[in-house]
Amino acid sequence: MQQNLTLNIVPFKPTVQQVTFAFYKEYKEGYCSFYVEEDMTGLLDGKMTLLEQADYPWLYTDFQEPKEGALILDIDLAVHTDFAAHYYRHLIANYFKSGVAHIMHRSFTKEVEVWFLNEGSTSQKYNVYSQYTLKVQHSKLSNGPELVIAYDGTTKVYKQSVKQMVGFDTAKFNWMNCNGILHRWQYLPDEHKLNLDKVFPVLSNTLKPELGIRFDAPDLTNRYPKYQKAITGFYTKYLDNEAFRKIIPLAKTGFVTRGQGEFEVISGDSNKLQFGNGIGKEPKTDLKRLGPCRPVPPPNNVKFFFIYQQADKPLMEKLKAYFLNGYKYHPNMQDFIHQTFSFDESLDISFTGIDTAVKTIWENIKDRSKQPDTKYFAVYISPVAKYEANPERKRVYYRIKEMLLTHGYLSQVIFKENVSKDSFNYFLPNIQIAVLAKLGGIPWRLNREPNDELIVGIGAFYSHTLKTRYVGSAFCFNNEGEFKGFECFGSKNTISLAGSIREAVQAFLKRKPNASRLIIHFYKVISKKEMKPILDTLYNQLNLSIPVIVVTINKTASKELLAFDTLSDGLMPYSGTYLNVGEREYLLFNNTRYDETSKPTPREYHFPVKIKLTSTHLELLEEKELVDLLIDQVYQFSRMYWKSVSQQNLPVTLAYPEMVAEMFPHFRYDKLPDFGKESLWFL
Repeated sequence: MQQNLTLNIVPFKPTVQQVTFAFYKEYKEGYCSFYVEEDMTGLLDGKMTLLEQADYPWLYTDFQEPKEGALILDIDLAVHTDFAAHYYRHLIANYFKSGVAHIMHRSFTKEVEVWFLNEGSTSQKYNVYSQYTLKVQHSKLSNGPELVIAYDGTTKVYKQSVKQMVGFDTAKFNWMNCNGILHRWQYLPDEHKLNLDKVFPVLSNTLKPELGIRFDAPDLTNRYPKYQKAITGFYTKYLDNEAFRKIIPLAKTGFVTRGQGEFEVISGDSNKLQFGNGIGKEPKTDLKRLGPCRPVPPPNNVKFFFIYQQADKPLMEKLKAYFLNGYKYHPNMQDFIHQTFSFDESLDISFTGIDTAVKTIWENIKDRSKQPDTKYFAVYISPVAKYEANPERKRVYYRIKEMLLTHGYLSQVIFKENVSKDSFNYFLPNIQIAVLAKLGGIPWRLNREPNDELIVGIGAFYSHTLKTRYVGSAFCFNNEGEFKGFECFGSKNTISLAGSIREAVQAFLKRKPNASRLIIHFYKVISKKEMKPILDTLYNQLNLSIPVIVVTINKTASKELLAFDTLSDGLMPYSGTYLNVGEREYLLFNNTRYDETSKPTPREYHFPVKIKLTSTHLELLEEKELVDLLIDQVYQFSRMYWKSVSQQNLPVTLAYPEMVAEMFPHFRYDKLPDFGKESLWFL
């Protein structure tokens, strides 16, 4: 399986190594900020006392000739790489600001974003812009500075100016295009407030429904060719020329490549999954052939009932028939999940319209009694489309989900528009797998020998609607990928997070007193502040002596690293390919391109995940065998996703917490019932 990987990174050598700049203690508009403690280590020796540095933790520069009160510093760009990155960003921003880009922006991380008008995609209401991010990094894949060129997709900007939108609720505004520079509406500078005819709203998901503009459907096709074309086209047009090389001398060789021997591929054995009657690797075919790894545990009486809008009764009957008889080439529910069940029509709930749904369901279930030794499962046919724009209608989904959970009912939501589709046979296996897992069965597990290690997954979801981030924490798994329970907390509640991890570790140690290590899969780089209560809990309260390894797993959004296999038409590297992209940093490809004969579906062309390793015992991470095992573990856990038969790029250690975190902020109560902590109700 030959591969040749091209990364979206171009090395460069600075035009000068030594620079002299003037710094100031006071900030002015347009100045670049430097945090003394992190960005300017060693630069202020003999220039500012420690007391002065404490009084002025930030210094500022405009990279121009000195003015009154300036602090003059000579800086070696090869040594002070953090400052160098800021300086190169400044040069890049000035280049594109000089009329090259249609819109310029500095991201939250101060990287340079450039937007270009996409004339072929404009409409009467908005303009469409292609977005790119230019990120500067140092010595990740070369011996000097590097430029990451990322394609970020497209963004829409409204054609009406703010001046024309008289009486509009400005609380819906966020970013504004002001003569080619982005500003937040809340902090709009005076010069732009005096010229509102030249201020145009960027169309966020909050703003689109207010202006009658539909949401973009998610791109479920192979994005690799599109992204490669966009990145190489941008490089050729705007960077591979003498004007840009005067400020950032990019290597003439262009993008970084990695050939055979410069990356690794996880063993094919890691694709093996344990089913009921043997080993397989493709859930979409092997679950039907080999049966679930573990059927639904007792009690064995399972009753289904339906919740639906009265007008959708024919769809309910159709769905019931699919469960009983299968559809096209897909078998019925009983044969697929190896679980008998019945329909109890006396429990069915129908409502007149979505505005009465919550009230009707509540009145039906609040005092409902249940038979002993029976599992009850609600199938809710939602009349609200999956990509519904109206937040009030969408909120009904969460209210019904929480209500059923609170009263001890498992549930499965199925969108009505899907039931009517001729292709519903592709939906059925995903629905049935989720039902099996929610009932406590194990569709498949990792085919690996059990060992004494605990994996805790901590994921998060940011709600743009609610403007908050929630953390679904302490999702516990053994090394075979079996789910062991979870808690859910807000993102700032590190004490509860630490307590949750402590309880998970305590329960694990009762079963496995000789535990070898604790592995934490975290959704972002964990700070010392976040780590401290966790370590205090483990080492001071539990008196643990085992090492803690933190594996940070980031979904590579478009602003992150990518690699393209130029020997493949689809450009996606083989499944299990991983390569070093920095100190203890790796890029891992999780997908279904296992070999030359593999034919991934369009939605299985996943972007890679970025992994960063750290530990309480850093010396352990010098062992290649352990590093390979940790990366292999991330890969294998991506195959344990029980919401679909398709492999995901994110391991369930993060995917499951993220799913809970997406729902939890919409719930009325801030605590899950115990029933909800021990089941996979969120699938």
